[in-house]
Amino acid sequence: MNYRFQNLIGAPYRGGNVVVVNNTLLISPVGNRISVTDLLKSEIITLPCQASTNLRLIAASSDGVFVFTVDENNRCFFINLSRRVVLHRLSFKHRIYVVKFSPDGRFIAVSAGKLLQIWRSPGFKKEFFPFELIRTFADCNDIITCLDWSPDSDYVIVGSKDLTLRLFCLEKVKKSDSKKPFLFLGHRDIIVGAFFGVDKKTNGIASVYSLSRDGAVFRWGFSEAELDSPGTPEQRQEQNSASGNDTILKKRKETDGKDDEFDGENGVLLHKMKWELMKKDYLMQAPAKVTSCDYHRGLDMVVVGLSNGVFALYHMPDFVCIHLLSVSREKITTAIFNGLGNWLTFGCAKLGQLLVWEWKSESYILKQQGHYFDVNCLAYSSDSQLLATGADDNKIKVWTVSSGFCFVTFSEHNNAVTALHFMASKNCLLSASLDGTVRAYDLFRYRNFKIFVTPTTKQFVSLTSDQSGDIICAGTLDSFEIFVWSMKDARLLEVLSGHEGPVHGLMFSPNQAILASSSWDKTVRLWDIFEGKGGIEKFDHTHDVLTVVYSPDGKQMACSTLDGQIHFWDPIQGLEMFTIEGRRDIAGGRLMTDRRSAANSSAGKYFTTLCYSSDGSYILAGGNSKYICMYDVADQVLLRRFQITHNLSLDGVLDFLNSKNMTEAGPLDLIDDDDSDTEEGVHKQSRDRLAYDLPGAMPNHGRPVIRTKCLRIAPTGRSWAAATTEGVLLYSMDDTFIFDPTDLDMDVTPQAVDDALKDDQPKRALFLSLRMNEDALIKKCILTVAPADISDVASSVPAKYLQRLVEALADLLENCPHLEFILRWCQELCKFHGTVIQQNFTNLRPALRTLQNAITRLHTDLSDTCSSNEYMLRYLCSTSKRDKSHPYDINFQ
Repeated sequence: MNYRFQNLIGAPYRGGNVVVVNNTLLISPVGNRISVTDLLKSEIITLPCQASTNLRLIAASSDGVFVFTVDENNRCFFINLSRRVVLHRLSFKHRIYVVKFSPDGRFIAVSAGKLLQIWRSPGFKKEFFPFELIRTFADCNDIITCLDWSPDSDYVIVGSKDLTLRLFCLEKVKKSDSKKPFLFLGHRDIIVGAFFGVDKKTNGIASVYSLSRDGAVFRWGFSEAELDSPGTPEQRQEQNSASGNDTILKKRKETDGKDDEFDGENGVLLHKMKWELMKKDYLMQAPAKVTSCDYHRGLDMVVVGLSNGVFALYHMPDFVCIHLLSVSREKITTAIFNGLGNWLTFGCAKLGQLLVWEWKSESYILKQQGHYFDVNCLAYSSDSQLLATGADDNKIKVWTVSSGFCFVTFSEHNNAVTALHFMASKNCLLSASLDGTVRAYDLFRYRNFKIFVTPTTKQFVSLTSDQSGDIICAGTLDSFEIFVWSMKDARLLEVLSGHEGPVHGLMFSPNQAILASSSWDKTVRLWDIFEGKGGIEKFDHTHDVLTVVYSPDGKQMACSTLDGQIHFWDPIQGLEMFTIEGRRDIAGGRLMTDRRSAANSSAGKYFTTLCYSSDGSYILAGGNSKYICMYDVADQVLLRRFQITHNLSLDGVLDFLNSKNMTEAGPLDLIDDDDSDTEEGVHKQSRDRLAYDLPGAMPNHGRPVIRTKCLRIAPTGRSWAAATTEGVLLYSMDDTFIFDPTDLDMDVTPQAVDDALKDDQPKRALFLSLRMNEDALIKKCILTVAPADISDVASSVPAKYLQRLVEALADLLENCPHLEFILRWCQELCKFHGTVIQQNFTNLRPALRTLQNAITRLHTDLSDTCSSNEYMLRYLCSTSKRDKSHPYDINFQ
């Protein structure tokens, strides 16, 4: 039961900036979590740490070790990316707009409103106060929108909303030489990007590039003559009049005694040079605005993202357009280069798109898009490798569970997808929708090959099929009927009537040809479809029945009602076995519009989705709450309660609301105060996720409500998925990153395992590693056993370690080249422990199913390889025989 958060899929990007580290790792914010995409391995990993609200900004060190994040409440995390842990936390008083590491990784530049703050970046050593404020520059007249470091980390160029750029030097100067930073004037709109240009011959700073929101691209250069006083004449007069007043200088908080922190550049002192405008260029894409941009120093290229979904790639300083393409229908909220400059990354927050494009070959490296609205339904494939999701955006997406990537999207439905079902023995996916159709998709050819319809249009909300896959059943929302089709010819066989409310739950018994249905008419009905008897049993309840599920053995049936109870029935005897009261377990969270406290409110205190485990020992339950409950079926007790999120940007997470946020006009967060300038500018980079409760109604303009719409446990029993407002959350029992020893002692250490291997005692080493339950050591010991000793070692493995050993073998089959060696291990284990496996089949079923899936995949790959090379081998053999018998062979002496 040790389920832990594993991944978040279904939402690759929701707003904010993205960064690329080590050329191949793409780091993007997803709500209040961080998603890391490996572009080479095509894997997505979501870090387990959560911020208090949605993340807005992300910065990464140049070596890719540390990540600095900022959320909507200006709370910051300093994260070790490789260890996936939060090292430090920091809160700012001002709103943060830009954050960036220095190239040497020693400092972090933060724009706190109008202030530019330079902080010392923490390292690996333990410090009492890791973050130290080094310098504060307060020369800007408006909010800072962009900044860039010089390659030597001595200068910072800053652009702000006051239409100017400023050049700051980190080296402290004497009071007699103190000058205001140089002003770059000439732009007529908000500055979006400012970058240092480098001379490729000298590797020194040669120019500055600045981009404004109206599409103007300016190039600035400097002359060798030193500048007497920068800025306008009025600023020079103010500087001279304030030179003798020390009290004004003391108003700015600066750290004294830190002169040795900054070593000035031995070459040109940029802050003393005379800068001038060298060239003006314009994108000429009006009325579109520039929303994002980036500059690559090595290639001297600029990429620009526009508000109409178009991006442009220019070579500087000649401003030659290389590409001008449209990649989205909405504005591009982020556009960056990777380290080598060969890949471009684009993000569209409103559509949830994340694209990585190679501009030389004009090909996609990554192309992912999440669902536009909330996910309604989930379905696992029989081998637990695929996960299908359906949402209100009329689309069905199929994801690979191990990598988190979507590999196919079906968009044939014309209305919201409400139910999904994988066929048991076929590579076929069924879907039901409110558009009145049930569709069947082929996962080999990726096409919709059958459509099941009714004489009149209905709205389907539930779907199931029998064990053979010959019968398809779907329940309706409007006519309260159940339609039965033949999978073979898509012919409508029967219409089951009897319910007096929407049929939201349908499921076939695993071992009998009996269909169970639940409805809002407070009943659960059993139907015998194959014998033609219709309804054979009716179970009455005191409240509306929301869903119904069968246990894996078919001897128990569970249904949830509107009063927060889970009723368990014996479908064979027709008797109620027991009831679990879950109102107090799922209760929690107060909406901004609630007039009552979370404890006294009755809204949401019921379960809308249920799912049995693979062995039927426990059941998962979720609903319109921030909690998912796990109950033990035999003892009817709450085993564990999962809180799916701590994101305060969602409604229903807090149990107690702050009374300061209540006004006469209602909650402060629900008051629409959007500024038109912010809407078109570069700051509004959060995705507007709309939570529709009724068609045409939007009750909560401020924040979407947290809820769980669907729960599914994988057939292997090792993981389960939840369709929530945050996305699809995956929880797993994978022990790869978890140290969970089973039988520790003073002598059970990794050193003892290594000593046993050195002494040529593989059996003892394997037992010690199994007692430690360390995955890497177990695999190492398995591979060190000689093939001749496999039988002896396998026969002496204790029964309590069989499950862990089988899991390790299944993992080795997929990642190890020694195929015959691992299969010998599997054969010997089954030979000596067959009786034990049969007796404990319920506990060993998930591990054995994982092993079976791995063997099946290997068999498929090998058979395909052999069949494709069969004729080539025959040709080579026949050619060699013909060469030997060729009559014109010459024997050279």
